[in-house]
Amino acid sequence: MASNLSSSLSSPKLQLFATAAISAATAVVLLLGYQALAREERIHDLKASVPSLDEPHDVRRLNSYGASSATPEDKEDARNQALARRAQAGDFDDELILEQLARNRVFLTPEGLDKLRQSFIIVVGCGGVGSHAAAALARSGASRIRLIDFDQVTLSSLNRHAVATLADVGIPKVRCLERRLIAVAPWVKFDLRQEKFDEDVAADMLGPWGDKDGRQPDYVIDAIDNIDTKVALLKYCHDHKLPVISATGAGCKSDPTRIIVGDIANSTDDRLSRSTRRKLKLKGITNGIPVVYSTEKAGEGKAELLPLPEDEFKRGAVGDLGAMPNFRVRILPVLGTMPAIFGLTVANHVILSITGYPLDYVPAKGREKMYEGILAFVQGTEETLARLYTPGIIGVKTPLTTSDVAFLSEEIYRGRSAVTGLSTRIVLIRWEKPSEDPIQRLGEGEATQKCSNVRLRDLVCMTKEEAVRHEREVLKGGKKVEEVYDQKTLERVAAARQEAARYEDYR
Repeated sequence: MASNLSSSLSSPKLQLFATAAISAATAVVLLLGYQALAREERIHDLKASVPSLDEPHDVRRLNSYGASSATPEDKEDARNQALARRAQAGDFDDELILEQLARNRVFLTPEGLDKLRQSFIIVVGCGGVGSHAAAALARSGASRIRLIDFDQVTLSSLNRHAVATLADVGIPKVRCLERRLIAVAPWVKFDLRQEKFDEDVAADMLGPWGDKDGRQPDYVIDAIDNIDTKVALLKYCHDHKLPVISATGAGCKSDPTRIIVGDIANSTDDRLSRSTRRKLKLKGITNGIPVVYSTEKAGEGKAELLPLPEDEFKRGAVGDLGAMPNFRVRILPVLGTMPAIFGLTVANHVILSITGYPLDYVPAKGREKMYEGILAFVQGTEETLARLYTPGIIGVKTPLTTSDVAFLSEEIYRGRSAVTGLSTRIVLIRWEKPSEDPIQRLGEGEATQKCSNVRLRDLVCMTKEEAVRHEREVLKGGKKVEEVYDQKTLERVAAARQEAARYEDYR
């Protein structure tokens, strides 16, 4: 045994292995020691670079919008700032301004351009969408613009920001916009707010311009990509009757021909818009807010929201991983051209609205007709159902609108049958046969008003073929839904009806 051990220890291979192990361990010790010494040296240099309070040094004061002073301006910045100070003080030939705005003046008329030049516009969110909106407004003649955004320009901002350059990386987005736009239109007055918008500061951020006339905002632009903040802004504007337009999600979109301007009640195929609509409905706001949205649908090969890597979940609660509370953790794929188109569309709407230019947008293709067809189907089935209780009854009214139909079909059922998931020829129909006469009557004789008592929660989305079978077997045939559909379908419909019931009070 001893001889075998001695033989093993004298083996050249084992000696070589032991030498390598000792050498590796020595290298690790030396490397760690070097890193520790280097770290101590850097800390010593850093501490030595901090000036004593007793020594004179250059203190960077916070500027007017709450940020640290930027690096010293270059000669071009200094020249632009000097020109802007003169122009905003009135020392700029108005004829030169009118010459620069000549094309807009001819298009909008002198009176329209004058309205735009006197206007006060607020842009909340100065990223891809907001920066293009602000730049278009400044170039078009708007003379008082308040910019609100808490964030700074990053390298990843440059694929979609309207004016940011590499030199702007690291500076506040609001400062970046002012810095670049006064070089284009030095007479424009900017009010910079490097702050995060929320309902607690809404009254101040959306308040009047700070000069003598205290002008209220003529328009507010919502270019926020956080749902809760977006809802807070839109609700404040709605409650205080401030004109506002909201830009929905440009992320994962690629088709510029699908961009629509319409009412928030009718916007579709957009996750940000859908979530915003739902939260606004719960606050009693169902329509009346113009939005820019895309009708483009997701599809095979198209960009989607990237899943959060597993290692991020291991770090803790997902909600704690964002740069700020309640802000997104994941990076949304964005084609740089699409935020620009959204932003320019928003600016276009604001310019036309303020100047009084006619607005005659084409509604989303086919949507209104589809909703009208679904409403007509509901009307027909409700009359048929009424005749089971009162033979020969005619003139039954239905207490639904195309907005109700759009909400149920798009929001609750996602444009798909609750039975099979098909999306072709969808309609709405009662889920269960009423236990008593579903008609409410008001008045007497020929003046009697006959109205169905159908509610949102009573209706379910199906294909037309499925609805015909459902009407025959359940509404007319007397079968229970439990006899016709499987358990998964019953559970799916129950959840959808419960969700629809939550919104009935906010119609």
